[in-house]
Amino acid sequence: MSKSGSLYIKGNSIFHKLDGSIKLLMLICWTIFTFMFMDARIFTLMIIVGFLMVYIAGLPLKSILPLIIFIIVFTIFNSIFLIIITPDYGSKLSGHYSVALNIFNIKLTYETLFYALTLSLKYICMAPLTILFIFTTEPGTFASSLNRLNVSYRVSYAVSIALRYIPDVKSELGNIINAQEARGLAFRRGEANFFVRMKNYISVLFPLLLSSLQKIDVISNAMEIRSFGKYKKRTWYNRKPLTIKDFTFVVLSILLIVLGIYLKTNVFKKFWCVYF
Repeated sequence: MSKSGSLYIKGNSIFHKLDGSIKLLMLICWTIFTFMFMDARIFTLMIIVGFLMVYIAGLPLKSILPLIIFIIVFTIFNSIFLIIITPDYGSKLSGHYSVALNIFNIKLTYETLFYALTLSLKYICMAPLTILFIFTTEPGTFASSLNRLNVSYRVSYAVSIALRYIPDVKSELGNIINAQEARGLAFRRGEANFFVRMKNYISVLFPLLLSSLQKIDVISNAMEIRSFGKYKKRTWYNRKPLTIKDFTFVVLSILLIVLGIYLKTNVFKKFWCVYF
């Protein structure tokens, strides 16, 4: 996190120099390409390429690790629910039925386990480009970058302010937890069991919500006083012209979609599974 309180991390990499609208376009194309397939081989390659780009961006691990952990934990819980609710869904997709576990006549198949793994890889694929977009895009210039894509400047500012205030919400959450700990509530491992700690964490959501709503009211009043939104269009003080690098990544993003359509049509047409 930068000293300004935003998630933007200063750097001199090629991704820091790209216009914010180009990085948003890259993220959209990467997402479309990802959701075209259900193939672990493609997702593994995309994860390698994606995190290679993160490495080139020179982002410190301690800054991006919380987001990576969140995505991994989300994929694990999602896979667990998938396996519990539809223990034979992978077999229906693959056409093969290999029982891995039989509990109370509920049969969990190897194909479903592999499907859950593939789905987890699919979600993890989204992490690298999301990290690049969030941590290499300066919030102050992001609104003008979105507006370059013909997004209304009102919407552009809303997204920019949301990104800018994520660290503030995180800081406010820490303050609320510290205040609750001073009142005797347990939030740390060893102070109480898991369910009590989860209940205590839920109890901080209401004051966090009230604090966030209060900040929203202050910001909206300040912008209304300045007649924000009066005109349909506006000019930008810090907008920079697109460079050759920006156009290069636009072409690469479009080629990625074209490649995805070709592969989906001719090569990777359905769910790929290692049969057991």
